Parts: sequence; structure tokens; C-alpha cells
Amino acid sequence: MDKVAGLNFGADDYVAKPCPPAELVARIRAILRRTQAGAAVAADASTRELKAGPLTLSPGNRSVQWQGQALELTGAEFRLLEVLVRHAGHLVSKDEISMEAFNKPLARFDRRIDVHVSAIRQKLGSRADGQSWIQNVRGRGYQFLKD
Repeated sequence: MDKVAGLNFGADDYVAKPCPPAELVARIRAILRRTQAGAAVAADASTRELKAGPLTLSPGNRSVQWQGQALELTGAEFRLLEVLVRHAGHLVSKDEISMEAFNKPLARFDRRIDVHVSAIRQKLGSRADGQSWIQNVRGRGYQFLKD
């Protein structure tokens, strides 16, 4: 019963006393292997190059190529653009952008996202059809167009 309760409360493992030291060490090593493997997968995913239209974003070295040319962005602009490109073609709410890019909830009158989107739009320019690469859906959020 104690084992089930402990695991249900979020424990990774349960060791009943008395426990031989060799078993305890083996269990700790197994947990470390699992967490290190998960960290390696997460690190690989966060450094993978992202592409959308003529934009290539490299999170690993925080660089952006726009139509084959290096694009200078502030740290906040980079983080915001990274969120939009990860979700390219899909609407992303301002709340999601705020949490993913800035690690804080969106405040009621916070215009930070709008200001950064405006700066990014100026740097990217317009598409061939005259539309912006970053579309605003009033009251809902933003979307980076794929092509």
C-alpha cells in the first residue's frame, strides 16, 4: 500500500527498508540514466534548426537567416520568433507566446508581444502577395505563415 501511494504521489521509485546498499546504488544509477537520456533528447530538440518559408532559425547558436542573409534580432525578438516558427502555420495565443518566450503570464495591458512583433515584421518585410509573414488574428494571437 505504501509503495502504491508513493508512486501515485509522483515518486520515480520506491525502496522498502531494509534495502541492500548495492540495490540502492543500482536504482539510483537507473534513474540517472533515464533522466540523462531524457535531457539529451530535449537538448537535441531545442537545438534543431527550424525552417519556415525563407526563414531558417538555429536555436543552438541563436542565429536567424532570412532569404539567405543573417538577420539581427534582439533576444526577446528571437525568442518570440522561435515560438511562432515552432508553430508555423498555426495560431498561437498571446498567453502561449508569453509563457513560451518570456516564462511569464501575459498581464492584462501588456503590449510587449505586439511591440516585438511589429519590430520583427519591419525586419522581415512583406511577402510577394503584400501580406505580412506574421498574421494577427484579433483578440486571439499570431501566426507565422509557412509559405
